[in-house]
Amino acid sequence: MFKVAFTDLATSIYIVHNHPSGELNPSKADIELTKKLIEISKILEIRVNDHIIISKKGYFSFLENNLM
Repeated sequence: MFKVAFTDLATSIYIVHNHPSGELNPSKADIELTKKLIEISKILEIRVNDHIIISKKGYFSFLENNLM
């Protein structure tokens, strides 16, 4: 995930993934992974703008739900 951003000198990224089940709420694993990815992004000096989960029901923004 960070390889292309780092190689292309990106200053920020969005993390986006889907839940085929349709569930919009993040799992405990989603929340923990987001925290770890944000830690890594700080080391690389690449800002994570948001982590978004998408499904047929809509979307869930970690930023909008104060999880970042």
